[in-house]
Amino acid sequence: MGMHLSYWERKSWFSNIDFTIIGSGIVGLNCALALRNTYPAARILVVEKGTLPQGASTKNAGFACFGSISEILSDLRHHTEQEVQNLVQDRFKGIQVLRSLVGDTALGFKKYGGHELFLANQAQLFQTCKEQLKRVNELLYPIFQGNAFSVQPNHFGFKEIEKEYISHAYEGQIDTGSMMKSLVLLALKQHITILNSITVRDFEDMGHHVVVRTNEVEFNSKKLIIATNGFAKQLLSEEVQPARAQIVLTKPIPGLNIKGTFHLEEGFYYFRNIENRILLGGGRNMDFKTEETTEFGTTALIEDKLKLLLQTVILPHTPFEIDMKWSGIMGVGPQKKPIIKKVTDNVACGVRLGGMGIAIGANVGRQAADLFK
Repeated sequence: MGMHLSYWERKSWFSNIDFTIIGSGIVGLNCALALRNTYPAARILVVEKGTLPQGASTKNAGFACFGSISEILSDLRHHTEQEVQNLVQDRFKGIQVLRSLVGDTALGFKKYGGHELFLANQAQLFQTCKEQLKRVNELLYPIFQGNAFSVQPNHFGFKEIEKEYISHAYEGQIDTGSMMKSLVLLALKQHITILNSITVRDFEDMGHHVVVRTNEVEFNSKKLIIATNGFAKQLLSEEVQPARAQIVLTKPIPGLNIKGTFHLEEGFYYFRNIENRILLGGGRNMDFKTEETTEFGTTALIEDKLKLLLQTVILPHTPFEIDMKWSGIMGVGPQKKPIIKKVTDNVACGVRLGGMGIAIGANVGRQAADLFK
């Protein structure tokens, strides 16, 4: 193994571990906090392969993610109305959990609303969405206690789109960096140990304990919970595939009047303001196979497309420069329902969040912890 630990190091960090959680993202930390509530005296260890939470928890666009109108209609083609209602209910409840846990200030929660734009060649989709507006609002009314969707004029001056878009009154923005810092602080205050730069290679359930083998050390844990989402296939044989999402962020734009969260092309592109900048992400539909990867990075194909959307649709009359670019790794699969289950008697997982980690991650973590009640 990588490092030669002293007696003191083994005793202090890797002995008598009750619960080990792989992944310090939104799922992993909420799992750890839920376990602490149930087991006040337990020794809880969270191991993370990155210097910061890797994957998607701090690399996403910061949408509350309740779902755009076309996404809801797409879901209704493959799920029952009750199933779709449950999906949205889970997202809404998950955001309320986060708001109560860390507070709106630390969460950076701003309810600016969300808007789905329809490109000029999507007239039929726009018409279908308008026709189904009443049905979807009635379906989701019990969740939001109001009509979520409405048709709004294009008052932000976007180009090459339909003259109107369909807005979601309850959608919001989140500062996911601040959120994760707050969750880390909560975990540390609860005497939960978090170790970074530890990559778990494999594990073995021995019946009375689990052997955890990492790039640095091998140790035993009574229970193990895998919360690595897009990286889950490296440790599990479950129906979850990695899906890379690429993002660009502009430099500050003087006088920017765009506020809110926005979707394009049935959610494959999404953008928002971050103060006076524009964050734009998506495009994996251009090359699904290449983006089915656990490698971080960006590609010229998608980056050029994102720049083109900025130039022609989002900021057609506004000069801009790209300041940053990055990517995150989501976990997706044939169903939108996350995988929360016991893999063996002593090993469980909470993975495959389907790009909705901010909305459902807190509850997935809690449900994974509940498997060991």
